[in-house]
Amino acid sequence: MAARVKRPGNVKLPSPEEAAALVKRMRGDLNDNSNYRTKSIKIHGPVCAKCGREFDQSNMGLLTVHHKDGNHNNNPPDGSNWENLCAHCHEDEHSRGLLGEYLSKKQD
Repeated sequence: MAARVKRPGNVKLPSPEEAAALVKRMRGDLNDNSNYRTKSIKIHGPVCAKCGREFDQSNMGLLTVHHKDGNHNNNPPDGSNWENLCAHCHEDEHSRGLLGEYLSKKQD
């Protein structure tokens, strides 16, 4: 018995207003604090605060946002708790304490 091919059904396209709202949400243009990464890049620029590396659309995925106080829920609209760090500097920032603890225990 041959397999039956299922044809795609009709898809309801969003209205122009719904499409505009969807694009706005995807770009992070909403006024809520749900997309702090986009806001931090707009405020601080696409530059690593530690090493100074500049980013463009081709490598923007390597730029991260570090919360200075460690609280990911503390996202003030002025960006005062954020700093943009490249993936390497962000990893270094979070591993410094671990390395220090390890080395201090080794010397005891």
